[in-house]
Amino acid sequence: MRALAHDGFTYPLPAGHRFPLGKYRLVREGAARRPAVTLATPRAATWEELGRAHSPAYLHRVRDGLLERREVLALGLPWSEQLVERSRRATGATILAARAALEDGVAMNLGGGTHHAFADAGRGFCVFNDVVTSIRALRAEGLAHRVLVVDLDVHQGDGTHALLAHDDEAFTLSVNGFRNYPFRRVPGDLELELPDGTRDGEYLEGLRSLLPEAISRSRPELAFYLAGADPYEGDRLGRLALTKDGLRARDELVRDALAAAGVPVCVTLAGGYAEDIRDTVEINLGTVDAFSA
Repeated sequence: MRALAHDGFTYPLPAGHRFPLGKYRLVREGAARRPAVTLATPRAATWEELGRAHSPAYLHRVRDGLLERREVLALGLPWSEQLVERSRRATGATILAARAALEDGVAMNLGGGTHHAFADAGRGFCVFNDVVTSIRALRAEGLAHRVLVVDLDVHQGDGTHALLAHDDEAFTLSVNGFRNYPFRRVPGDLELELPDGTRDGEYLEGLRSLLPEAISRSRPELAFYLAGADPYEGDRLGRLALTKDGLRARDELVRDALAAAGVPVCVTLAGGYAEDIRDTVEINLGTVDAFSA
């Protein structure tokens, strides 16, 4: 399996910040030790590619450091040139992983899943919407048109839902924590909202019932899977109670359903904020193992 990972860009965060940048290095190091994984370093998404998902005015503010204070607060990350480059690389990784998935059947971005980015705003640690940018890049190249987005990050992908709201060739399936960010929801195509403390059995039963419907209704040429680690019981921001075994079963359920339908899949890792970063890394590497088996 081809896995895309950007490196070489350090992005300093204020002391006590909750975003776990260190997990990306650790996941890359773990993936590099797996014989079934071929690592590649992506190029940055071009501004033209980003312009297919985001407004010119927003891209101008991001590129030139002109975000207003309220925009920086909504984003949750301080602006810097390193942040812009890192975000472009992360988006480029999903574009290239999507192309690789069409060729190989499965590929992965060891990051990505930035589903809170809207056309004209970044939110919730998400500067650019990598999945929607990738969908539109593939269409511009005539590589794929009908897509399914399976978003299993614990937080609803409000930006993705908004960007694809009037897209008849894109379908979104999401399973989220109900009492969690974002607090103003954007409707998707097929959603399951779960209460705090939901455990493995209920989660997997709900997902198992919805996946066939999503695949049947979307008839996708390609699926994007956001394999968030944040439904984990030890996640600081998750509020659900899945175990590591439950998350591995979730990954295998998605993998097997898409494979049975003959649908190639581009995997992104999305969120994960465990108290111990090693737990998030272990969950992410479990996803790598599930899809490279």
